[in-house]
Amino acid sequence: MSSLEKLEIARQEEPRNFVTQRAASAIHLATELETNPTPPVPQWVIAHPIVRVRQTMASSEVLKLATDSFRAGKMRFALTALGMVIGTASVILVVTIGLTGKQYILDEIQKIGTNSVELEYSAGGATAAEQVLYNDFLTRDDEKAVDAQVPGVMYSSPVLEMHIRLSFSGSTVKDTLVLGVSPEYRNIRNLLVLAGRFFDQEDDSAHIKCAVVTEPFARERYGSDDAAVGQTFEISGIPFTIIGVFKESVDDFGQSEIADETVLIPYSVARYFTGTESIKQIYFSMHRMEEVPDAATEIVRVVQGRHRPNSIYKAQTLKELLTTAAKVADALTTVLVLVAAVTLVVGGVGIMNIMLANTNARIREIGIRKAMGATRRDIRLQFLAEAVIISLVGGVIGTLVGIAIPLSVRYFTDYSIPISIWSVVIGLAAATLVGVIFGTYPATRAAQLDPVEALKYE
Repeated sequence: MSSLEKLEIARQEEPRNFVTQRAASAIHLATELETNPTPPVPQWVIAHPIVRVRQTMASSEVLKLATDSFRAGKMRFALTALGMVIGTASVILVVTIGLTGKQYILDEIQKIGTNSVELEYSAGGATAAEQVLYNDFLTRDDEKAVDAQVPGVMYSSPVLEMHIRLSFSGSTVKDTLVLGVSPEYRNIRNLLVLAGRFFDQEDDSAHIKCAVVTEPFARERYGSDDAAVGQTFEISGIPFTIIGVFKESVDDFGQSEIADETVLIPYSVARYFTGTESIKQIYFSMHRMEEVPDAATEIVRVVQGRHRPNSIYKAQTLKELLTTAAKVADALTTVLVLVAAVTLVVGGVGIMNIMLANTNARIREIGIRKAMGATRRDIRLQFLAEAVIISLVGGVIGTLVGIAIPLSVRYFTDYSIPISIWSVVIGLAAATLVGVIFGTYPATRAAQLDPVEALKYE
């Protein structure tokens, strides 16, 4: 088969490339190649040199050529884009999972009481001798002063810590942590009452000898939560009745004063065992977590003004724990995103391999287009556009898949999974960047092909 016949077949496959006078010149050029190793320059090039130099491909023409190429290899296009679909969807899902995990961790930590401030008496003087000589503990009047002067305080409670030997029926004695607190302590620490009830203001005002015990305490002593309610034990010979069983709403990571086996009793009753009105700790709960840093400073200022100048009081919060947890969650999310980005790189390598194979399969087409006046820039732009389109189409489909999964979870379940718009932006931007990076080499290689050698390629 002669070169002319082959070019006629190519003309039928790509009719748009042979509708001008330049197409006829290309056919003539191919015919001359068989007899003359140095083909004559086409007349249209000599007649219109400025047109040839300034000739560039319009964006619409690039898209049309890319579309025709994709139609000719639909399966190849789909398989190449599949890698980008998986990579982009992975990035979005990883970011979504990371945000969900971060929100879950923060919510769990907040249940400990991240909006609470713990005020503690530290020392009574600046020197060691003064600290031994002077005791300037907190009082209930300090608590009332803070409630009145610091805006945003919702609840407050003193905490009187005692380690006392409890006496049970059968002469059993057990060393136990007993905390004297107010009824508002339940709200400050987000305690869950599993059986019975928590003591209220009436119990505290009437000095009722009642107690609320932890779940491990109830099960060890009485077998179950319900069985513990109504039971009695003695503290220094005084009988107390268990009216409820409680537990903390979440693991406190050792940040709470509550131990596994702890007994809570009204503060009005607990202070009789110490014989003093002095308090070492007072807890305050704010309306919002954002108020905690300023409130902690203001609480110390109010209390410090009511005591000796050398007395030292410290306010502690869980703000630092919350900030640290957020940083750790962000770091883990970043690591997972980088791992998911490897999938995008694999997809990019697939695009580069396919485009290189595509370049080898279309050498004669490239030669014909160059013979018709297409510049290196035109060829490079066409092949680069094809790589970017493949990558971007895969990125768009992957984005839709990545968003559809958490939206489905939201729709069919009660879980509210956060979706970050930045994950979508990052996914699409990464897909486009991968197409540009891994499509540049095949496009450059196609643009550098010699037109004469390309036309002689079999």
